[in-house]
Amino acid sequence: MPYLYGFDTGFLLFFIPAIILAMYAQFKVQSTFAKYLKVPNRKGYTGAEVARYILDANGLNDVRIERIPGALTDHYDPSKRVLRLSEPVYSQPSIASISVAAHESGHAVQHQRGYFPLIARNALVPIVNFSAQFTWILIILGLIMSSASLIDAGIILFSAAVLFQIITLPVEFNASHRALAMMSQSGIITDDERPKARAVLSAAALTYVAAAAVSIAQLLRLLLIRGDRD
Repeated sequence: MPYLYGFDTGFLLFFIPAIILAMYAQFKVQSTFAKYLKVPNRKGYTGAEVARYILDANGLNDVRIERIPGALTDHYDPSKRVLRLSEPVYSQPSIASISVAAHESGHAVQHQRGYFPLIARNALVPIVNFSAQFTWILIILGLIMSSASLIDAGIILFSAAVLFQIITLPVEFNASHRALAMMSQSGIITDDERPKARAVLSAAALTYVAAAAVSIAQLLRLLLIRGDRD
């Protein structure tokens, strides 16, 4: 691998910019969420109430809503058909709370309607879990033993994780689009609240873009390392 003044150029070119983007995305989502968590929505709805409304409106009366600890730990579990909302989202009547709750409800609607990118992402989960355990073992062993085949196997496993991150992007963007549309059409938010809700959802989406960028950068760096072994 080429080096510049003793530094790994693959690391400088690919990984550092991606890490900077990831750090900015994390800061952006936390600051935006904190900002709009202090802004009450005009209808006084909590996140749990908005989630229940959207789920019921889409025929998902059997999907449970659970309160979970933490901040920004919200997610929809398709295997158990449970929507889990963090304490601030579940109970507070803020713009941030209802935006996050609507987004997670959007995933439940995707699941119900067979949204293909979500199906593809869920299908990759077992492969990604497997790759997380063995990718770096194979690559490190390959480097130690100078085995190109082991490095190749590790890169193939890591590529599954990259694909997972890429497929996640349309899943998340679509869930946010559904959230804004459902909140607007149902009158949950007013026209002047829509940009505030969009700001919350856009900040959250940036974290997924950053995660994909970090994965792609790491893959490119691994490919550079592999190229130097030929």
